[in-house]
Amino acid sequence: EKIPYLKELGISHVELLPVMAFDEQDVPQHTAELGLKNYWGYSTHSFFSPHPGFCVTPEQATHIHEFRDLVKALHKAGIGVILDVVFNHTSEAGSSGPIINFKGISGDMFYHLDEFDKSIFHDYTGCGNTVNANHPLVANFIISCLEYWVREMHVDGFRFDLASALARGEQGEVLHNPPVLWGIELSEQLAKTKLIAEAWDAAGLYQVGSFPGYRWGEWNGRYRDIVRRFIRGDKGLIQELATRVCGSSDLYEPHGRLPISSINFVTCHDGFTLHDLLSYNHKHNEANGENSQDGCNNNLSYNCGFEGETQDPAILALRRKQAKNALAILLLSQGVPMLLAGDEFLNSQHGNNNGYCQDNELSWLDWNLAKHNADMVNFVQNMIALRKRHPSIMRRHFLTGKPSGERQLPDISWHWSNADEVPCWDDPGARLLRYTLVGVDIHEADLHIVMNMDHEPVMITLPTMKGRYWCLAVDTSLPPPRDIVHPKDQKRAHKSSYQVAGRSVVVFENH
Repeated sequence: EKIPYLKELGISHVELLPVMAFDEQDVPQHTAELGLKNYWGYSTHSFFSPHPGFCVTPEQATHIHEFRDLVKALHKAGIGVILDVVFNHTSEAGSSGPIINFKGISGDMFYHLDEFDKSIFHDYTGCGNTVNANHPLVANFIISCLEYWVREMHVDGFRFDLASALARGEQGEVLHNPPVLWGIELSEQLAKTKLIAEAWDAAGLYQVGSFPGYRWGEWNGRYRDIVRRFIRGDKGLIQELATRVCGSSDLYEPHGRLPISSINFVTCHDGFTLHDLLSYNHKHNEANGENSQDGCNNNLSYNCGFEGETQDPAILALRRKQAKNALAILLLSQGVPMLLAGDEFLNSQHGNNNGYCQDNELSWLDWNLAKHNADMVNFVQNMIALRKRHPSIMRRHFLTGKPSGERQLPDISWHWSNADEVPCWDDPGARLLRYTLVGVDIHEADLHIVMNMDHEPVMITLPTMKGRYWCLAVDTSLPPPRDIVHPKDQKRAHKSSYQVAGRSVVVFENH
């Protein structure tokens, strides 16, 4: 029923949290005593089955048809389906965990066990066990399962939870060429699927930029962190920020990979929503029953001057502007942008950054907010449209700064306050990034982009582009609908200068 909304917003793919059958009872004791259950589904036990709890009629044959119907309906609307899959661990936990499937069949083969004491489960996932993914039979099981979901359910790709755990050998060592990952990459049935890795595990293995293989996209945690820090006002970040918004060539180009290897995001299901990132300096997970010991402590958030909900109009205005800044930076970046559902209408979890057990109003999407915050939805919709009409933001190869194309202009040029000044990349106080992206061909408008996260405004001079004039397309400091303007409604900038407000993102298009 939400497909028309997603299509109108401009979404190309939906990434579903785990839909393979999982153990809803897999929560800590105190959490269970509160009547809570495992809601997100990162506790799989039956990998070839859709989760019965998500189905209207959970009988075997029927719930498979229900899932197929969902995929078919999304495909009819031109939207692809990516599944979040959990092959790094199962719901059977450690030695004291339940026996559901694999422990009873071949636990010594399926899990990483201690070499001398088979009752000890090696845990690289933080969940009590780790799947021994590179054992030949287990690797075959994983690849067969993925092929089944493509062949029978027609999904378009997979996002692998804690994917680096799949890069470990049978003794837990890190493999340079893990057989299971190469088997997935080289499978003929998976050849057209999208493969996305969460390129780290819970035991310290961090492979962002170096995940084995060539086809894999990666959740770019370094992109997330630098954008969060820049938005909250940290100084001296512009050199790394420039690298991140240009597709993280430092991470991917040395390995022969492309900008699409970077899955860019500011928020995801795991952590604060965008609204909460701008409303809380600290997590508030008391409702989970673990004395707020769960969830990430390193949120890199900024509450804009008050912790939690407030009626202060100045704080509310700043939060709204900062939300637009985050979304604008994300959608202007080279690579693949990923949005957290509900961020476009400022959905909140009231400071809870780990809603895995909250199958209730705390983590459900409040769709009334889509109407209440229609201006935010409109902003995101138009930012996606701006991105889609500019191939220069979606380049297949990394930017070079060298002249190219029919106009023989640099694909990207960097500026300081004055259009002719080059940025001082090492300035420890810098909070301004400014550049010009030239159209891929002569018919595409150029873009002049300014990201100012300083408290103070800055006056800029627009670069001269022969035969073209600039029009203001985006200014996150302006009230809607002037914050983003469709090309047919844009007006020519008659002055060569423009004042960019503090904490705002501004974009000019030329014609």
